[in-house]
Amino acid sequence: MNRSLKIAFIVRSTIYKIRGGDTLQVINTATELKKLGVDVEIKLSTDDIDYSKYDLLHLFNIIRPADHLKHITKSKVPYVVSPIYLDYSRFDSFGRSGFQKNLFKFLGRNNSELFKNSYRFFKKQDKLVSLEYLLGHHKSVRKILENARILLPNSSSEYNRLAGDYNISKEFQVVPNGIDKAVFELIPKVDRIQNQIICVGQIYALKNQHSLIEATRHMDARLVLIGKSPPNHIKYSEYCKKIAHPKVMFFDFMPQDSLLKHYAESKVHALPSWFETTGLSSLEAGVMGCNLVVGTDGDTKAYFDGNASFCSADNLTSIIKSLEYELNKPTEYVFRDQILEKYTWTRAAEATLTSYKKALNVD
Repeated sequence: MNRSLKIAFIVRSTIYKIRGGDTLQVINTATELKKLGVDVEIKLSTDDIDYSKYDLLHLFNIIRPADHLKHITKSKVPYVVSPIYLDYSRFDSFGRSGFQKNLFKFLGRNNSELFKNSYRFFKKQDKLVSLEYLLGHHKSVRKILENARILLPNSSSEYNRLAGDYNISKEFQVVPNGIDKAVFELIPKVDRIQNQIICVGQIYALKNQHSLIEATRHMDARLVLIGKSPPNHIKYSEYCKKIAHPKVMFFDFMPQDSLLKHYAESKVHALPSWFETTGLSSLEAGVMGCNLVVGTDGDTKAYFDGNASFCSADNLTSIIKSLEYELNKPTEYVFRDQILEKYTWTRAAEATLTSYKKALNVD
């Protein structure tokens, strides 16, 4: 194929309004693919798409299968999938409280996701693109996975979870999450505050900021929380502010270039989440020289093993011990060098392009 590949990224309709890790993954991967000569267009799942223009569709977020069923049925164009396969089941059963906890524990993983997605449609926070989704979450996910040319998980760990949960065996290409080298290559010249802990991420219970507040309550440490809540989690943000002690500071969402100073002046970045496929802010903090505390659930070991302290989201003592260890440990820059070498969006784009060529059987 002598002309450049033409690819449509198909993403959730709220990707720009409610920004998450997938927002960064989509935008940065598209930017770097264009530098490699690939013609990429980002399409919202709700867009009308002229499929005939594209060689390949690239779908993101397998836990939102309603976004994709229509497109794979109508297009007849081959497709690949970046699963970003979050598993909320332990959080739903143990990290929530009251009615929600009991409801999701009763429903189980797949029916819980069907309920959450349907709730967003009912509240008009999102649009039901594919009516077929209402026949079942598990069935919808399997259909998308089975017919994909290749899967692009962020780690082998993510693929193994997905394959086990949906009883599939597919060709896959690991596409690591990353940092923008142009933004993060240089560390700002600021003094590192030796007792400052930072946490960057959406403020909602999955990220577990309230436990960070409790863990630091009796520490000689400052806690800086940066992020905003998704629409259905405003009460959690209000709760965090209500229980905050005087050493906690809250900041709203910031673009990456504004985060640099906050990362560079902090000794530790902590993200004791109930689940992360990666934890992009942990990579960003790591490349800025922060010591890291991360949760054990998900695929964090694939990225941070040997370069972070791991804690359990539901164990306050575990979080406290991890924070204290990283606060008292010297600042090191070995992991920074690894991130700049292995975990960049340039590397992600290169692996993505390799997968496109495999999917289309072209050189």
